[in-house]
Amino acid sequence: MEDIALIKEKAKQYLDNADEKTVKMVYAMLQVDAEKDWWDDIGEEAKASIERGLKDAKAGRVTPHKEVMENYKKWLS
Repeated sequence: MEDIALIKEKAKQYLDNADEKTVKMVYAMLQVDAEKDWWDDIGEEAKASIERGLKDAKAGRVTPHKEVMENYKKWLS
């Protein structure tokens, strides 16, 4: 793990050069109550979808990133 001082310096440099949207997003993440879990804020449908995805991944029912990118490259260019 990198030294905390180095991590802080890199984060500061990143934020100094970040656009407004990124800075606001980082600020929002920092404002999250440490005692509150994001899982409690999402709906049951989202939780079920995440659980299905985790089960699929555990069972090996996944598509490699390279294959997905190959299939969708016409929309990404």
